[in-house]
Amino acid sequence: MRYIEKLADRISKTGSNLCIGLDPRPDLIRGSVKDFLLKVVEETAEHAACFKPNIAYFEATGSAGVAMFEEVRAAIPREIPVLLDAKRSDIGETQKYYAKAFFDTWDVDAVTLNPFLGFDSIEPFLDYAGRGLYLLAVTSNPGAADLEMQRLADGRQVFELVQDLARRAAGSAVDIGYVLGLTNAASEVLSKIDDVPLLVPGLGAQGGDIKALAAGNRKAPQLINVSRGVLYPSGSETPADAAKRYAAEIRAVLG
Repeated sequence: MRYIEKLADRISKTGSNLCIGLDPRPDLIRGSVKDFLLKVVEETAEHAACFKPNIAYFEATGSAGVAMFEEVRAAIPREIPVLLDAKRSDIGETQKYYAKAFFDTWDVDAVTLNPFLGFDSIEPFLDYAGRGLYLLAVTSNPGAADLEMQRLADGRQVFELVQDLARRAAGSAVDIGYVLGLTNAASEVLSKIDDVPLLVPGLGAQGGDIKALAAGNRKAPQLINVSRGVLYPSGSETPADAAKRYAAEIRAVLG
């Protein structure tokens, strides 16, 4: 089964486009971080189209953090796609080893990549049949304006060059989509983005408006990511409550 098929099947079965980001912050967690994450996975799974661990939060505590990631990854039911947020970028043999780590060792379904080293930095990932890649196109941070949204001499914007890389990979064994920050998802940007899978961060703590996606009438699966808003909700709301609320909010807009 291709990644896009697994993702579409999960979205159809749950009626949810919610991607739950697993960004463990010990300063916001009482007790065992691992137990907290395992509980979040168990209690929010019914609302999750996908889980997205951000590897930086695990790597920050060294080998113990990597071991914790491996336990959390193993606890995620196999029918739920796991998208590793790594944003790796390198060349040649090094990038081959990143691909091996993500897809062979950790067996994740998809990964985020920084494409700005060019097509040869993507190539090592293209032979992993049934997996997915999300290339950074227009991210949710203000710095997206520094590079990704800059206009070229021919009138195009830099993020459109990222699409050229993905189009060059057409016919490969993987499914390629883009990261599109909700805070920068204006209609003039969306209209230039191919109808491919999107990972859309920016809802919740970053203040993005999900309604920006409503007019696109896109057919490819969209994942709307919420991390802090689910893991660390305010008041008496639990992560399960927050996941249910965000899933319903997204459903009301995307259908």
